[in-house]
Amino acid sequence: MRIRYDEDVDAITIVYQLDREIHDSDEPHQGVVMDYDAQGSLVSIEVLDASKRFHDVESVQYEKTSSRG
Repeated sequence: MRIRYDEDVDAITIVYQLDREIHDSDEPHQGVVMDYDAQGSLVSIEVLDASKRFHDVESVQYEKTSSRG
């Protein structure tokens, strides 16, 4: 997984499948673009106008949790 903030276009992109090509895209909410591969699996999510939507676009925290016993 990769999270990227592009300051030039003010967009945050979260790429879940680094080795997949984007086949189709959908914008379920204005400024939120979801990209899918040919099998319909989610490849990435892009959030446009990120600095207006998030307080601190340069700070990322990653947390992994498990519900397994």
